[in-house]
Amino acid sequence: MDAKHQHTAISTAGLLIALGIIYGDIGTSPLYVMKAIVPEQINPMLVLGGISCVFWTLTLQTTIKYVMLTLNADNNGEGGIFSLYALVRRRGAWLSAIAIIGGSALLADGVITPPISVSSAIEGLEAVYPNIPTVPIVIGIIAGLFLLQSFGTQIVGKAFGPIMFVWFSMLAVLGVTGVLQHPEILKALNPYYAYDLLVNYPGGFWLLGAVFLCTTGAEALYSDLGHCGKGNIRISWIFVKSCLVLNYLGQGGWLLAHQGEMLNKRNPFYELMPEWFLLIGIGIATIAAIIASQALITGSFTLVAEAIRLNMWPKVKLNYPTDVKGQLYVPSMNRLLLLGCIAVVLYFQKSENMEAAYGLAITLTMLMTTILLIMWLRTKRVPLPAILLFGLVYGAIEGSFLIANLIKFPHGGWVSLAIGITLMGVMYVWLRAFYIKRRLTEFVKIDPYIDALKELSNDETVSKYATHLVFMSSAERQSEIESKIIYSIFQKRPKRADIYWFVHVDTTDEPYTMEYKVTELAHDDVFRITFRLGFRVEQRINLYFRKVVEDLVRNKEVDITSRYESLSKQHVTGDFRFVVLEKFLSVENEFPMVEKLVMQAYFYIKQFIASEDKYFGLDTSSVKVEKVPLVLTPVRDVALKRVQ
Repeated sequence: MDAKHQHTAISTAGLLIALGIIYGDIGTSPLYVMKAIVPEQINPMLVLGGISCVFWTLTLQTTIKYVMLTLNADNNGEGGIFSLYALVRRRGAWLSAIAIIGGSALLADGVITPPISVSSAIEGLEAVYPNIPTVPIVIGIIAGLFLLQSFGTQIVGKAFGPIMFVWFSMLAVLGVTGVLQHPEILKALNPYYAYDLLVNYPGGFWLLGAVFLCTTGAEALYSDLGHCGKGNIRISWIFVKSCLVLNYLGQGGWLLAHQGEMLNKRNPFYELMPEWFLLIGIGIATIAAIIASQALITGSFTLVAEAIRLNMWPKVKLNYPTDVKGQLYVPSMNRLLLLGCIAVVLYFQKSENMEAAYGLAITLTMLMTTILLIMWLRTKRVPLPAILLFGLVYGAIEGSFLIANLIKFPHGGWVSLAIGITLMGVMYVWLRAFYIKRRLTEFVKIDPYIDALKELSNDETVSKYATHLVFMSSAERQSEIESKIIYSIFQKRPKRADIYWFVHVDTTDEPYTMEYKVTELAHDDVFRITFRLGFRVEQRINLYFRKVVEDLVRNKEVDITSRYESLSKQHVTGDFRFVVLEKFLSVENEFPMVEKLVMQAYFYIKQFIASEDKYFGLDTSSVKVEKVPLVLTPVRDVALKRVQ
């Protein structure tokens, strides 16, 4: 089966995986959406208008924008804001700012989703045990979830699909019971009631901030495209949307049956449950909330890994706990998310307080996705009037949601924005520093040094540094090498080796490219290897390099036997030593102000993360990390005066 067909193929297993991985966030929204729309007194205009808004938001935003349109913008079967950015980034440097804003807001949202989902589920216990302390239970569940991440989620993942199927079926059944209580709720599907609420209800427009909570997980549909495939997402969404709409209508039916009353902290979601079923329902809701959180944590790890390959995030350690393609664990991100989630629970205490903070960041992500999509539609030569229509419709919808969400700012929205702005700062610093370093790294032609390398290799008066000396190089042209590497070999301490290897890693815009090219610069003495790796491929350079050398030996292109006479007779393989050059900020610098601040921030953050050899997956026993000064602008005129 070719990749394209596999990507759109539909299977029962694929549908179950889609249910388990993708719909956690959007699937648990019935726990808190109606509670956020109807604050205290139950007003029929508010109920009918609120449900009408929810239905049309799910239709326009999730079904049409994401399921029907955005899923087509796949990067070799992969989705998500960074995959989309990789497709269009050649159309303008300014698009990196769009990707940074969208990616940061999505990560910031990941700090609020687990607390709000788990809190909403656990607070259902208050109907049975009014004085139960929910905060310690919520923190316990979230901490347990994050501690499990290092083992990989393969085993748990297999159970997710069937559990979410039970959850959505429960939503549908509860919804039908509510609709039967008050069938006239079905008229809420008429868009007139949404219009009536937004235009005629006092402060109706601002309720869009609460309505938006029903579609916060739409971005996950696109981000997890690679795990499930377009076909499985589209078919499973029909089932998911039907269950969600039924449940919202059911909650509306219950609310209409109690119009005029005060809610008094009752949650319409749990009020639909018969008393005997309440504890079972809370149990299922809690598991669904944990699955929602899990999906978001996994998505955050993928997002960070992509940002690293696109030079937008520090090169932190990435672990691959299982053999499942695309499944990874980022220890540093896991710790940051855990601390963030616990802080959110302790600060807000209750899910209704979190509703105030939730949604503001994700509207930014959706707007940024819309901008990138417009650029993608242009690359696909879609007629300009169609692109303009798309831009105007979704610019108006998401712009309205953003404005309505801004009233959440003083009530806690500032929390997600503060997290988002911090992450944007890190991404901006990292990308800008990457370009500054690239501009200031001096490259020289390698040809003039080939004879000198051969002579050094044969000079027995210099003690041998290693049999095989491997340098990680950032030079993109095959004919060039960093001047700092030449300095390291000849001047720092002459590094004599039998064979010199220069390894360059090129990250491609496709997700899973795995190619390499070998250039022999001097027979049996100097080689250059260029790896072309996709932005989702694990950077295990040690392993890949060994594989390339084995291929070269098999093809008799290189002899890696030790050249020490006694060892050569025994056919002993020579040792390999990697050298990674790590730059530090030289004191001899006069900068432009902005670049000075960027580089200071870059080196400040860098001291808290592991060195690059860990990121490249190099064997630490055979790696030498060498510090080299990064001189931006050397100080030219020094007013020194000689005296007798």
